[in-house]
Order: sequence, then structure tokens, then C-alpha cells
Amino acid sequence: MNITKICCIGAGYVGGPTMAVIAQKCPEIQVTVVDLNEERIARWNDENLENLPVYEPGLDKVVAEARGRNLFFSTDVDKAIDEKSTLPVRTAEAIKSILDHTGNGVQFQILSNPEFLAEGTAVTDLLSPDRVLIGGDETPEGQNAIDALAAVYGRWVSPDRILRSNVWSSELSKLTANAFLAQRVSSINAISELCEKTGANVTEVASAIGMDSRIGPKFLKASVGFGGSCFQKDILNLVYISKSFGLHEVADYWEQVIIMNDHQKRRFANRIVQTLYNTVADKKICFLGWAFKKDTNDTRESAAIYVACELVSEQANISVYDPKVEQNQILSDLEYINVPGDSRNRIQSEEDPYEAAKDAHAIAVLTEWDEFRTFDWQKIYNGMQKPAFVFDGRNLLDGKKLTEIGFVYKAIGS
Repeated sequence: MNITKICCIGAGYVGGPTMAVIAQKCPEIQVTVVDLNEERIARWNDENLENLPVYEPGLDKVVAEARGRNLFFSTDVDKAIDEKSTLPVRTAEAIKSILDHTGNGVQFQILSNPEFLAEGTAVTDLLSPDRVLIGGDETPEGQNAIDALAAVYGRWVSPDRILRSNVWSSELSKLTANAFLAQRVSSINAISELCEKTGANVTEVASAIGMDSRIGPKFLKASVGFGGSCFQKDILNLVYISKSFGLHEVADYWEQVIIMNDHQKRRFANRIVQTLYNTVADKKICFLGWAFKKDTNDTRESAAIYVACELVSEQANISVYDPKVEQNQILSDLEYINVPGDSRNRIQSEEDPYEAAKDAHAIAVLTEWDEFRTFDWQKIYNGMQKPAFVFDGRNLLDGKKLTEIGFVYKAIGS
């Protein structure tokens, strides 16, 4: 079996970058990405690569090389599948059952090929993946289909990094990977609250335990909480599956990861209110960052959304600066979680960080954009109300330097 054409349904944060890299590495394969969202497809086809709908470092160069040669973006699709990026376990089985009964006599093989990329490093992750996992039927036809897809990835991925499994294992591996990563974030965030009560420093604790080779240092950065489209959704999927099999203790275990994450976001917002003398009514709070993490314009499930919701419910005014997120996206995020119109009007975005911070009573760092470290913090301090507070939800900034300037600096876990 030799693959010569690939059609991807969905031109979002996963489909677009993944297909762009495949097209770049396999110029003999025609890759077409279809999506019913006309505006999104128009931006993928825009001659100005700065207008791509997905921001990822290096993605513009990959698209520029392949687009028009063997990479195409189109809205011309008869049917679209409305699913999340991570499909529920047994989805492949359901799709195969539907296709096998279409009556057109065509034999289909359904493979599960979950992505393990991280937004912000998606292109690097696709070009140098830890592993590629392909699940399929344990039949000769299924194994042939796996081999065909493995040959596509084999153009640039070492064979020992291409794993084969049955469909169940492939689908469950994706959910489990995200659950384990989210669990580490919630674990260190739980410790951060204990650190604040005891006088310990969570950064020092994380460094100490991260040097243990059995634990390692990754995903031990205390923060305002995790976001993104996958972590919460995939954990809730695990919870649902566990409950459906009567595994209530298993479901409760994983659900606690979400409960802890929600608690961390509420706790961050409450700390702002309490520190500002128990009221933020008509006070200006500057948000640095709205995306759920740096190096992406993805705002789905961003902690900033929920912190903002808590603060505007207390009548705060919020000014947002994010280098990659526009005002219409911010308003869309708030509308999606049913924030009332009068509360949404209390949130405005600025294209200039110094303007965003002007006359603010406090600054809240919600996204770990590297550029925030390079700001002229003396200039920011001079333009703020006094006392000037900084709530560092990413433990990103130099707290000692800010304190010397005159800020009241509050970090996570210290």
C-alpha cells in the first residue's frame, strides 16, 4: 500500500501544523486540509504568512515551503466530522462500523494516530517527536494500513520511534499521557499553597525533587493553573470511561486533578482581591497574557479567562496585553463561558504593555511570554497607582528586582 494523497478534516491547532510538516517532508504526497470555517481557511491561504490562524514558532516557514506545491487548504468538503482533537476511546471502532455499512463496497481501515505535540513547540515536536503511535486492527489488512502510515512518518522519523499497537491502546495512551502531565502540574500547585502557609519556596522545592532521577524536572513549574484544549477534556474523558465501567475510585482519583486546578485559579483571583484590601471594585488590573501558554495564540481553557471572570464579578476593570491574542478573541472567550455583557465591557485589550499598565493598581502575569522579562519595569511602576502590586502567576519575573523598584511582589508558592 502506497499513500499518495492525504485529506485532513480540521484546520486547527493540530491539523494545520501536522499536515504542513507532512507535506514539507513528503513532497510526493498531495496533502489537502479541509475545514468548514471559511475565515480560517482564508487565513491559511493568505499570502501574508503573519496572518496564519495558528501561531507557532517556525510554522510560517514550513507553510511557505509546501503551500501551493503539495499542501492545499480548502472549504470544499461534502461532509465534516465535528469532533475534538482527541477522540474518545472506541471512536475508531464506531467510525469503522459506520463506514463498513455505507454499502458502497469500499473497504476501509481505521487507524488511531494520536498527536503528542505541545502548542508553542508544535513544529519542533512534529519534526523531532519522542514517538509516533499508530493503532490499528490486529488483522493482515490492519497491519498493512499501519505499515503504510508508518512509511509516511518514516521519511523523517527513526523507525525505533514509530510504535505500533491495537486501537484501544493507542486511544487510551493519548488520554493517559495528558492526564499524567496535568497531574504533575496539579501536584506542584497543591504544594505551592502549602509553601505559602509554611514559608517554604515552591521553586526551591521543585528544584530539589526534580533532581531525583525518578521524578525529573519537567512539568514542575508552579503556576496559576493549566489550560489548553486537551488536559481537562482528556481527564474528564478518563473519568467518564472509568465511571462507565464502574471504576468509581479511579474516576475520583483523576477528577481530583481538575478540582485542584480549578481551586488554584480561584485561589489566585482571591489573593488579588484580599491583597488589594478586600475590594477590587472599579480598580484597574493589568493582565499580562491571555493565551494559555507562551508561543501560541490559543486561548482555550486559559487560566486568564477564569481569573478575569472572578475579578469582573467583583467589579474590577481589566486591561489585557498579549502579543498574539486580539480583542475579539478575548470577548469571544468571555461570551463562551456566559460572562454577562456588562461584565465583558470591563475587559479591554491594549496593543502596548505600558498603556495596559498605566494607572493600574496591580499587574497579574497570566502567560509566561519571555518578552515580559524585558519590559522597562521602572517605567511601568512610575505609571501605576501606589502601592503597585505584581501578582506573578507564572513565577516568571525577578521578584527581587521588582521589590527594589518599589513593587509589592507576590509569586506563586512563596
